[in-house]
Amino acid sequence: MLFRSQSLLVRLAPVGIMAIGMTCVIITAGIDISIAATLMVCAVVTAKLLTLSGMGAVPVILISMALGCFLGAMNGLLIAYGRVPAIIITFGTANIFQFIGLRIFNSQTVNGIPPTLGFLGPGRAGRVFGVPYAFMIMVVLVALAWVYLRHFPGGRHLYAIGDDEQAAELAGVNVRRHVLSAYALTGLLVGLAACITIAGGTTTLDESVGRGQELATIAAVVIGGTSVMGGRGSVLGSVLGALLVQTVATGVTQLGWPTQLANLFVGVFIVVAVGADLIRERYARTSV
Repeated sequence: MLFRSQSLLVRLAPVGIMAIGMTCVIITAGIDISIAATLMVCAVVTAKLLTLSGMGAVPVILISMALGCFLGAMNGLLIAYGRVPAIIITFGTANIFQFIGLRIFNSQTVNGIPPTLGFLGPGRAGRVFGVPYAFMIMVVLVALAWVYLRHFPGGRHLYAIGDDEQAAELAGVNVRRHVLSAYALTGLLVGLAACITIAGGTTTLDESVGRGQELATIAAVVIGGTSVMGGRGSVLGSVLGALLVQTVATGVTQLGWPTQLANLFVGVFIVVAVGADLIRERYARTSV
């Protein structure tokens, strides 16, 4: 029972970490559906570095985060300065990043991944007093993000952009820079999540890595109360949403049900959460 709880916390960490960045993006009334492909690219590059160069944990993690940040910044540049809807840009880059990831895989699995990142996994080396290091990293990042969004001007500017972008720009907010930063941050956190994903797996990595993570992350954020219309949301709610999503997935697996049922339940949760948000927004407008 304890091991199952520890495994759940390790599986929760990547989704929770990515949900931090996704919360910032959706607060600005944007969205990033390319994070699964970004995760694939970061994961395969990290795995290749570990197997071919024998590089240490710290430089590998930094490279993965820098790569993710670069890919996220590409999204941010196109969205902020190209004035193209985020869903269109990230749908396009998702296919581009996926192509890059598949080319790096070259139709082969990456085998013999050393346990360099074992301290981020579910094993004994990856926990202290029974609590996984990956989960503790997520908790620290959530706390930092919550403080930033609530108590720093930059965080409040993200809410202002999502609430009314034109009004925020007239008030002196550098909208483009903040939007770019939100997507770059998301990519950076995806790079970290990729390292935890590798640590939580086996010694092999295949082309399915990251599959479905965009659905799980967006579901966590929306279920956690972040408005898809922008201007409202909390990283604390997003982490609770991630916990619900992972608990459902784990429960379906343990009960021996078809894994597709987990996606069904998550889809229902998203529809209910978005519907409730739209009803709340409509009621707020009519009551003014």
